[in-house]
Amino acid sequence: MTTLLDLEKTPGGWPVDTAPARTPLQRLLGTESRPAWEDEPTKAGLAFKGFGLVAICAVILVPIWVVVVTSLSDTKAINDAGGLVVWPKSITFVAYKELLSGGAVTRAAMVSIGLTVVGTVFSMVISILCAYGLSRRDSIAHRPLLMTLMATMFFGAGLIPTYLLVTGIGLSNSYWSMILPSAISVFNILVLRGFFMDTAPELIDAARIDGAGEWRILLQIVMPLSRAVVAVISLFYAVGYWSQWFNAMLYIQDSDKYPLQMILRQLVLQHQVPPGAMGAAVSSGQINSLAVQMAVMVLALIPVAVLSPFVQKHFQKGMLTGAVKG
Repeated sequence: MTTLLDLEKTPGGWPVDTAPARTPLQRLLGTESRPAWEDEPTKAGLAFKGFGLVAICAVILVPIWVVVVTSLSDTKAINDAGGLVVWPKSITFVAYKELLSGGAVTRAAMVSIGLTVVGTVFSMVISILCAYGLSRRDSIAHRPLLMTLMATMFFGAGLIPTYLLVTGIGLSNSYWSMILPSAISVFNILVLRGFFMDTAPELIDAARIDGAGEWRILLQIVMPLSRAVVAVISLFYAVGYWSQWFNAMLYIQDSDKYPLQMILRQLVLQHQVPPGAMGAAVSSGQINSLAVQMAVMVLALIPVAVLSPFVQKHFQKGMLTGAVKG
């Protein structure tokens, strides 16, 4: 039954029924219509959700805790635990001191930082220019270029032709061999394009009337309004470059140009300790090789763990708006 609280007046003064529609069964039983997602959760449901969240957090945080504790443990604690250490007994920073005192790991970290910075800037510039051009429906060959880009998401040349192309143009054993083959992500371009298309046409038309060109419209109108999606896509590219090791394995022969992830692969999978003071310390038993492996893992996780919280607030706006609008 509709009550006075369910009625509101129109501008003309006539009351309008604003109560949600009821099904015939609800009319017969005298019950009100209420969406399932508005029902109050039961105690059992709340307990199940709480247990699920705790379990998910434990699955994520416990391995990270074990890695950090093992990296801070000495040889005796690791030997007593039989491998990975769950609870710290004696804290030591010897592994980190040896890693950051110079040598292969420090050099690889600097290589990874350089690749991440240069590669992210390069990829973002190309992706933004491409996405902005494709977001203007009056641009030249708009539809064929868009279809060509989307086709590359489903059909690729393969590993061998890519390898022959990279080596054929002289990029073998070059830092650019770790940037150019993976510089562009069509998915990221489509997300940027969808967000750029969401820019109010009135702003762009007003700028054109005032004499602004495409460069000025992009830099002073579209980009400031797209900070959220730019931050998210920049993080995607940065994480990709920071975690890269496959291109280094294919194209880099000089070990001095290895990124940090390649050193981590050698330590964990191949059990190869970098030569020098660290290798001597591991051989003499001063440092446990497992502690070195875990310390390199922690160094590889730190940049992502530090940057992600600052970009987290942009994920919903940056990804959902761009993806839905496109």
